[in-house]
Amino acid sequence: MDDFRTIGQRVSNWGRWGEEDERGTVNLITPDKLVAAGTLIRRGASFDLGIPLDSSGPQPGGGRINPIRLMSETGADQVFPGAFRYADDYVFMPLQAGSQWDALGHVFYDGKLYNGYDVAANITAHGAKRCSIDKMSKGIAGRGVLLDIARRKGVEWLEQGYVITPDDLDEAAQAHGVTVGEGDILLFRTGWRRKFLVEADATSFMAGEPGLGMDCVDWLHDRGVAAVCSDNWAIEVLPGEIEGELLNVHMVLIRDMGMTLGEILDFEELSADCAADGVYEFFFCAPPLKFTHGVGSPINPLAIK
Repeated sequence: MDDFRTIGQRVSNWGRWGEEDERGTVNLITPDKLVAAGTLIRRGASFDLGIPLDSSGPQPGGGRINPIRLMSETGADQVFPGAFRYADDYVFMPLQAGSQWDALGHVFYDGKLYNGYDVAANITAHGAKRCSIDKMSKGIAGRGVLLDIARRKGVEWLEQGYVITPDDLDEAAQAHGVTVGEGDILLFRTGWRRKFLVEADATSFMAGEPGLGMDCVDWLHDRGVAAVCSDNWAIEVLPGEIEGELLNVHMVLIRDMGMTLGEILDFEELSADCAADGVYEFFFCAPPLKFTHGVGSPINPLAIK
């Protein structure tokens, strides 16, 4: 296997959409691609792919916690003219505690962000001056394609450390009768969300995972994939394939290719429907919340068939 830096140089999109670009491969979702994606809505069936934002989430604590929601008003002790009373609440949470997008400012190496922006000048205590999640505020929407790797392997979930290869992706695409092409949003199912639903063990869920191997980076680049989403928590296989490196697929996809990653999605209802009707393409819509200078955002993605 080539060094991840060599792979990163090979698939780099720095400068492809101009020196000021901060959106990366989302630029591949052109207006004509978006219009075509809209024609995939035929039944009006909508699938909610976001996990609940509550204390039952997969965060075991430490670096990230599950969302905490507090009531600030319940109607008690309120004094207004007439019958009116109201309830209000607050949320405290990491922006990447549940179903989420990674911004292009989330991961970097060798002092550089996507498109060559300097880390020291742009990632500060006040947030990301470049490559922040609000740069995606027009939303990430288009043709979604589900590749159900776990179902193709005949298992509820792939085992921890299983390396998904380009052959796995090609085999699933052929079996599902779909192609993955330029401007598409790829969803791949490992069954890892199902593992969490069955076991309810956050520590086990976060201890490692099946996911994409480094060989899939060229596969994604060659096909012009706009974004990648999965039901695991880091897209890539963990433990990783390169000794002494952590999250090397992240480094290449985000920093070099400029690809936004969607993590911890729930494909259980969608995958069952796709298996039932044989249709693995759909309109996908997942706008981030517009956190100025944020490096990630919770999302509640929809697949509509």
